[in-house]
Amino acid sequence: MQKILKLSPVSYVNGVIYLPGSKSISNRVLLLSALANGLTTINNLLDSEDTRYMLSALQKIGICYSLSDKNKTCHIEGNSQSFRVKYPISLFLGNAGTAMRPLLSAFSLYTNDVTLTGNSRMHERPIKHLVNALQQGGAMIEYKNNLGYPPISTKGGFIGGLITLNGSISSQFLTSLLMIAPLALKNTTIFIKGNLVSKPYIDITINLIKLFGVNIRHDSYSVFYIKGNQQYKTPGNYTIEGDASSASYFLAASAIKGGSVKVVGVGKKSIQGDIKFATVLEKMGAIINWGDSFIISTKNKLKAIDLDMNHIPDAAMTIAIVALFSKGTTILRNIYNWRVKETDRLSAMTNELKKVGAIVQEGKDFLSISPPNGLKLAEINTYDDHRMAMCFSLLCLSDVGVNIVNPDCVVKTYPTYFQDFSAICKK
Repeated sequence: MQKILKLSPVSYVNGVIYLPGSKSISNRVLLLSALANGLTTINNLLDSEDTRYMLSALQKIGICYSLSDKNKTCHIEGNSQSFRVKYPISLFLGNAGTAMRPLLSAFSLYTNDVTLTGNSRMHERPIKHLVNALQQGGAMIEYKNNLGYPPISTKGGFIGGLITLNGSISSQFLTSLLMIAPLALKNTTIFIKGNLVSKPYIDITINLIKLFGVNIRHDSYSVFYIKGNQQYKTPGNYTIEGDASSASYFLAASAIKGGSVKVVGVGKKSIQGDIKFATVLEKMGAIINWGDSFIISTKNKLKAIDLDMNHIPDAAMTIAIVALFSKGTTILRNIYNWRVKETDRLSAMTNELKKVGAIVQEGKDFLSISPPNGLKLAEINTYDDHRMAMCFSLLCLSDVGVNIVNPDCVVKTYPTYFQDFSAICKK
């Protein structure tokens, strides 16, 4: 029997939220720390399902680490030699794209026999463009079931060189190449074919690689130049900033029903592109105030927008819900890569928005949303997608509330989300 969380209507939203660590940064820093020389202490590590899959994989190949402070501090001893696995091994990574893609590249650097597998949805998420790029650099990779999808095994062999990568599906493919190319024997030049999606996530990757002592050059995100035969060096201590995608739900809640909400852990100095969610919210009418490491959102009259959302694909889902509380028709454009996330998010959002009475038009890469005169109470299917659950929780800011099916899927990135959300909601 499926678990259903019933959220009653909320009359007011106000308070302060201390954000958990960024998922995108957490898994990148864990892998870079494992590949680096020296001991790295990581503070404000996200404790979630996705980071546990990464840590479990690292532990199985002999990377030594210890956790403290309720699993938010990690002391990890880097050893790139551990990625030379001396025996065949299979690693289960659930639906964690931020573990699957970079680990495939990391294990492709050395002579190995490593199979990477995941849950049923992971086996539907394309990986062909990354595999093609790694093979151009000499990697020997084999699909175990379906061509273009995990499970997948690598025998190693990547040495770098000239590589062409299709950048139109997922920025994680380029991220994984950039993270391992400095360790390859030869220099690597990556030519991007098509339009590179989610460029801010590439900025995160390049910033973190620089933190570990390696510089990467690029020509306007179209060609990337990476010197080979380098070694990552630990930065010693590093504190992970709060998760900007997770901040979107609280900022949106106060814009709709506040009061004000202050999110602590992201701000003007953040390296995450999803902080631009607050700028979009401001365009819709919310009152936004910025600090170096916090953002405050205050309720105001909201109006529809028509915007390219390719730069903030995860946080853009939250705008789809804000649209229900805004005057006019909101159009979210250039969001094709929603289709290759934890679920086909374009289709899933369309289905669930229609349940509550919204007028929705779904295109190949856009979503048009017009609010109804009154929202309907509905059971929202979450498709085992954490962001569907968190987005649609905002419907309790209406007069009818909302019922969320399988709310526990939030463990992927934010296990305490519903407790934190409840703390700022006043009945």
